[in-house]
Amino acid sequence: MQNVFLKTEIVTLKYITQDDFEELKTILKDKDVQEWINRNFDFYKRYNLGFFLMSENQLGNVIGLTALKPDTIEGKQYYEIGYILKNDYWHKGYATETAKALKEYAFNILKLNEVIFEIRPNNIPSRRIAENLGAKICGKFIKNVRNKKMTHLIYKLYKSMNI
Repeated sequence: MQNVFLKTEIVTLKYITQDDFEELKTILKDKDVQEWINRNFDFYKRYNLGFFLMSENQLGNVIGLTALKPDTIEGKQYYEIGYILKNDYWHKGYATETAKALKEYAFNILKLNEVIFEIRPNNIPSRRIAENLGAKICGKFIKNVRNKKMTHLIYKLYKSMNI
């Protein structure tokens, strides 16, 4: 498949296309999906990174979105790993599998020295994923999510922690 970004034993990450609009509406819920798609296309053009459609390999079902992309927090540039899974696919190892694969891609292919995870303090499962990969809290910031100001923790993972 031409639009595959990355494939692991259990998941495939594909570049999003305009044909994914309806699927994205179900995942992103009340966001402006077309504006979101356009921003993501810009990330692809500029960095060959962004959000990717995540599907499980066994049946090919779309299970969510995952990202490896540049992000700026309080004026500092980072590369962030993130994921949004459909509720039916929570707690089944997909986010962990994807985060590990994107971490390896970031360190081994992109030659980055660090990546971050932005996680809300009450999102214990996502915090555990970051911690299990070796990431540590290095700060927090206020993020505007759907016109609400929300505290997010910054978990940082260094390449040197994984050698």
